[in-house]
Amino acid sequence: MTMLNLPFWQGASERAVRTAAQTGIATLGLETTGLLDVAWGPGLALVGSSAVLSVLTSIVSAPVGQHGPGVTESALPSPRSLRAARDWDAAG
Repeated sequence: MTMLNLPFWQGASERAVRTAAQTGIATLGLETTGLLDVAWGPGLALVGSSAVLSVLTSIVSAPVGQHGPGVTESALPSPRSLRAARDWDAAG
């Protein structure tokens, strides 16, 4: 299963941190009073919830392959898959 490797969890963690940071910035942007007047409890709860939802999204959308979501994934096919495709074409 693709979720049982380090690249998947590195990518999922990276995505969760990015999502939490974006939510935190959006929460600060919604408060027009000032940094010290922000309701931090509900804001941090929203940030934590968004991080959890991001990890759950990564799990639900786990790709078929070796890499996970985020910067650690590769858009290029691996040399092994290229070899397998070449061997399959030669056999057919």
